[in-house]
Amino acid sequence: MKHVRLYQNAPLKINDTLQLDDYGSHHLTKVLRFPEGQDITLFNGDGNNYTATVLSAKKHCEVQIHSAVANQSESRLALTLVQGVAKGDKMDFLMQKAVELGVNQIVPIFTKHCVVRLKGDKLKKRKQHWQKIIIGACEQSGRSVVPKLLEPLDFNQFIEQDFGNKFVLHHRAEQSLLDVEPLSQATIIIGPEGGLSDDEIQLAIEHNAQPLLLGSRVLRTETASLAALANMQLLWGS
Repeated sequence: MKHVRLYQNAPLKINDTLQLDDYGSHHLTKVLRFPEGQDITLFNGDGNNYTATVLSAKKHCEVQIHSAVANQSESRLALTLVQGVAKGDKMDFLMQKAVELGVNQIVPIFTKHCVVRLKGDKLKKRKQHWQKIIIGACEQSGRSVVPKLLEPLDFNQFIEQDFGNKFVLHHRAEQSLLDVEPLSQATIIIGPEGGLSDDEIQLAIEHNAQPLLLGSRVLRTETASLAALANMQLLWGS
């Protein structure tokens, strides 16, 4: 039987009995038809894996936690992805894969070339949706630390903040990752479809972001984001 990992937004302690939330209960009983007496893994974002036995697999699942172990899957490289909000399912895909690649923070930004514009309730609902994508990616990839989804910002608001070791990706840059000294923390700034405007690139550079070139070809936003994360992890992380 497939091993099950579930996120629970609750304190987890050895010997405690816990009733799973609605999503966890539904997933076990309706989707997986999970049997009583079998073990699952829980995590709540504190970096540990908790092994629990399913006591009841009815409408509201009840489990008992009997062990905990530190999860060693986190990278030694702290990565922040600052991503221009992409349209359609691209943003979901980007967030899912960024989590799998070990990102620590995601900052959605609205730039000049963003097609998607979200405000009010629409933005609130989209953030909730993105948070579910992030948690699901943690469950699938074996992570027990949930990356932070920061408040979406306009580009000019974001660039005034200090995220440390910023890199702005664009195809006219000259510096590659091989020219950069190894780092323990990095922030990657990537535009949406259509990229960042010349003014945004220049403003990022004026705020100490280093221009970065990934290769001689022009990459789509989803390709550029994941290529940058994967290469940084390969060079400096896990």
